[in-house]
Amino acid sequence: MKRVAASLLLAACILAPSIPASAQRENRSIGENSREAGKAAKQQQKASKKLAKKQRKAAKKYQKQQRKAAKQQQRRTK
Repeated sequence: MKRVAASLLLAACILAPSIPASAQRENRSIGENSREAGKAAKQQQKASKKLAKKQRKAAKKYQKQQRKAAKQQQRRTK
């Protein structure tokens, strides 16, 4: 279980930089509309927040599994 959770966290960290790149738009012209730029920035921020939330959730789940395993280990030794 530890290995699975750790590998999931590692995969999320590795894939994090590649996801927002696809959300970015190419600059069509030099005088790009400021509204479009703002939209793109907002979209980037949203994707970043979503990914961070996913990582926090995975970390919490992993910690919960660790606590549960420790508790079971204590019960077995008694």
